[in-house]
Amino acid sequence: MKVLLNLVVMLLPWWLRRLVLVTFYKYDIHPTARIGLSYIYPRHLTMEAGATIGHLNVAIHLESIRMGKNCTISQRNWITGFPLSAASRHFSHKPGRRPMLVIGDESAITKQHHIDCTDCVTIGRFVTIAGYGSQFLTHSIDVYKNRQDCHPISIGDYCFVGTGVKVLGGAVLPPYSVLAAGAVLSKSYSEEWTLYAGVPAHTVKEIPRSAAYFSRLEGYVY
Repeated sequence: MKVLLNLVVMLLPWWLRRLVLVTFYKYDIHPTARIGLSYIYPRHLTMEAGATIGHLNVAIHLESIRMGKNCTISQRNWITGFPLSAASRHFSHKPGRRPMLVIGDESAITKQHHIDCTDCVTIGRFVTIAGYGSQFLTHSIDVYKNRQDCHPISIGDYCFVGTGVKVLGGAVLPPYSVLAAGAVLSKSYSEEWTLYAGVPAHTVKEIPRSAAYFSRLEGYVY
């Protein structure tokens, strides 16, 4: 019944859908924010001024999605989690996990990415998750302890994440960094102004601080 109701709400004209989402779902959606034809139903949703979700996205089983000013989730992205309320033994050893997606001001997630928010995925300000088909996977099976396990993922401010990457639980991409296309980021790094590439990803070279992408005052890249 709940899924059917969500589908009905999804098909309403945006002005009416926003009214329903704010009034009955208790979502915090700025008047200038907008959701296209997408199934977006976390437990809590915050969309600041100018935040936009495009068409054919799915976001379910999350405690929270927080979108900063003028950030965008484009099209056909699959965003899922594992709710805290689930009647399951999975992740019972991780009472502090946070199934949520946090996106900073002026950041963009493009098309056809899979973001697993079993634990928190944090994307900083002025970040581009570019191209197609990247995977952010906060959970996996711990073969040594024979149980599901999860760890958060953090993408720092002013990062550029190339197409077709895989980012695994516990990974940290520091601010002012580039993750090259096809890379697998599986650990925490701290060196800023760095290009990371390869399988597994490793430091390749320093990025010059004159690179214009890293001094943008607005998220849109011309």
